[in-house]
Amino acid sequence: MSDRAGHWDNVYAGRRSEDLGWHQPSIATLDLVYEHTMPSSSVIDVGGGDSRLVDALVSRGHADITILDLSRVALDRGQARLGEAAAAVSWVEADVLTWTPPRTWDLWHDRAVFHFLTEAEDRRTYIAAAERAIAPGGILIVATFGPDGPETCAGLPVVRYGTDTLVAAFADGHEPLWAGELPPSQRTEGDQRAFVAAVFRRRSVSSATRQN
Repeated sequence: MSDRAGHWDNVYAGRRSEDLGWHQPSIATLDLVYEHTMPSSSVIDVGGGDSRLVDALVSRGHADITILDLSRVALDRGQARLGEAAAAVSWVEADVLTWTPPRTWDLWHDRAVFHFLTEAEDRRTYIAAAERAIAPGGILIVATFGPDGPETCAGLPVVRYGTDTLVAAFADGHEPLWAGELPPSQRTEGDQRAFVAAVFRRRSVSSATRQN
């Protein structure tokens, strides 16, 4: 984790949040999150250390929010921005690839972490962590660069997805509910690069398990 965390600490430390290429004052996936949660729902935002999603959830009245990020700098920024409200949020400094979920959540949200996993084994590890962390019947929302998105971000290669390949990546343990592009109308500020997103419902048992 140290090399990965150090890379992201350096990225965040060297620029203001507003100058980062992925910065979104208004999160493009927010409507999807609202559609599939209530204020009583528990939410984990993976890679959300400096994301504004937590601000919106706190304002909506969510009382069970977890932010997981491997960058201490990103987490510190998020906490500083929220001020006193940050005390009501669980801030977890961890790499999703080595993290063991201590509980389950109603909704897992990830905007722009999964596409950095260029190795198949890392993608399998991520998906396994999500399956352990999402309650049966819970919701998974993942957004990645689309086919027309950039090939690199923050100095790292990424995997670009179409809606079909993104759905296929999670199809074993998750029922797809919606997949599509995040159009410019949903991204009127900040990051304007091509994204796709998918929403899944966590199955109680994966198809691989059912076959055994």
